[in-house]
Amino acid sequence: MTKRPGGGEHVDTVFVNGPILTMDGDAPTYAEAVVARQGRITFVGARDDAVSKFPDAEIRDLAGQTLLPGFVDAHSHLSFGFDLVNQVDVGAPPVGHCTDIASVIAELEKFRDTRAVPEGGWIVGWGYDQETLAEDRHITKLDLDAAFPDHRIVLIHISSHGAVFNSAALAAAGIDANTPTPDGGVIARLPASQEPAGLLMETAYFRARTQMPRLDSATERLKLLDDVQQLYASNGYTHAQDGFTPVVDLDFFVSAAEQGLLYLDVAALGSFVELDAWIDNPVYPKGEYRGGFKVAGMKAVYDGSPQGRTAYVTAPYLTGGPNEESDWVGEPNFPYSLLVAKLKQAAGAGIQSFVHVNGDAAIDDLIRAVRELGLTAADDRRTVPIHSQFQRADHLDSYVELGLTPSYFTNHTFFWGDVHVTNLGAEKAGFISPLKAAAGRGLVVSNHSDFTVTPLNPFFIMWTAMTRTTRSGAVLGPDQRVDAYAALQALTTGPAYQVFEEDRKGRIAEGLLADFVILSADPIATGADGVRDITVVETIKEGVTVFRA
Repeated sequence: MTKRPGGGEHVDTVFVNGPILTMDGDAPTYAEAVVARQGRITFVGARDDAVSKFPDAEIRDLAGQTLLPGFVDAHSHLSFGFDLVNQVDVGAPPVGHCTDIASVIAELEKFRDTRAVPEGGWIVGWGYDQETLAEDRHITKLDLDAAFPDHRIVLIHISSHGAVFNSAALAAAGIDANTPTPDGGVIARLPASQEPAGLLMETAYFRARTQMPRLDSATERLKLLDDVQQLYASNGYTHAQDGFTPVVDLDFFVSAAEQGLLYLDVAALGSFVELDAWIDNPVYPKGEYRGGFKVAGMKAVYDGSPQGRTAYVTAPYLTGGPNEESDWVGEPNFPYSLLVAKLKQAAGAGIQSFVHVNGDAAIDDLIRAVRELGLTAADDRRTVPIHSQFQRADHLDSYVELGLTPSYFTNHTFFWGDVHVTNLGAEKAGFISPLKAAAGRGLVVSNHSDFTVTPLNPFFIMWTAMTRTTRSGAVLGPDQRVDAYAALQALTTGPAYQVFEEDRKGRIAEGLLADFVILSADPIATGADGVRDITVVETIKEGVTVFRA
């Protein structure tokens, strides 16, 4: 019996009497028994053989429940979970309750009163989505000022690529009528003047948010660390990602790991902006976990959000830009030359690159940059295009050639599928997150939540991959729907491969980590109609239970 970081005992265990879906192979394969010993899988096979070979192991009766490898988070923002404690949900159903401007303001007022936020204090809402409001427009500072003349209000856009600020918050951020719109950014203006209307996107927002309150105290964050890890463990994840990590957060995770407080594997993507500060610094573990933490690679955010109409595309948006720009195609967040330079720097240090690219023009640039560096599939760099939403079919051939492995985001088909049809047309929207086409080219892919943009729920992610049903009930790109097994691969074997951990996790096979999730039902058996009703019964990390319903 041994212990793992984060506490808990490794007890030799034989799991039996339920479907054990191994995810080991190109088609569903089941085993009668699995043995976990000292945090590793030491046997997969027949029940009688397991019991006879390991007579001293505890027998764990699954009672008909389903055992799978623990889910591997392909892309989310674990550190955002700390900030939610001091923010208010202003999202739309099924996540939040806001359907119009009045209901958003009501949630903000309730938060102000419940928390007794003083005049001059900040009130930050998350999940704001103008596309779901009855008024069918962005909230402006005028709407917010009327209700909150003395508080600083920020509504973080659902994309996390922008926000609406009221006048007090704009003043705190130093933005007024004389503030120029930065390259790669959007400052919406009131029609009758050059006054900012409240909406800031991309680089304009990234600069302004430095003035917003943040849970910076490591002591306070440590108090919430278990709660944040439980968000993931309760959804069956044994591996969590922090998808864009500044050095201050890298330091926090290193400290938490040194104190033995991480019981999930936490993989961070270091910020490309601060690459020089961490790339050669041995304080930050790279390649291997230290106390449950590692820096998995570098993250660059090259373009914006398709639902925010800041993704960089080749043909103009049918609805114009976020500030009513005409012939609007978006723009990169930074120059192409800097993208090449950062990819080259990372590759030279043996660091994997993860690049946020949503629009086809942004994807064109990523492909061009990788080619310019002379990297191909033979180099096995596994560069990950994060989201890779509005790609074209020809991009897939380039991905194969260059060894790019996309991490898709099929939740968009439900939350913003109808919006994408309006903004970019049915044909382009129908090819968003093309899991089926990518698999047909032999690409290894993953599927993610981008939490807090959408919920962590893996069964909802599966459902969107299997049905591609929009809010209105339409099917977006029916030819890109996949079956339950392919949807599960994108949550297990696919993301494990993308971070070079396919021989460590993502499957139930001898020698791999004893990372499991026990489900109320078998997703293969329930099909699309029942997959959303599945619940996580228990999550096990290296043989130790870290969540039990």
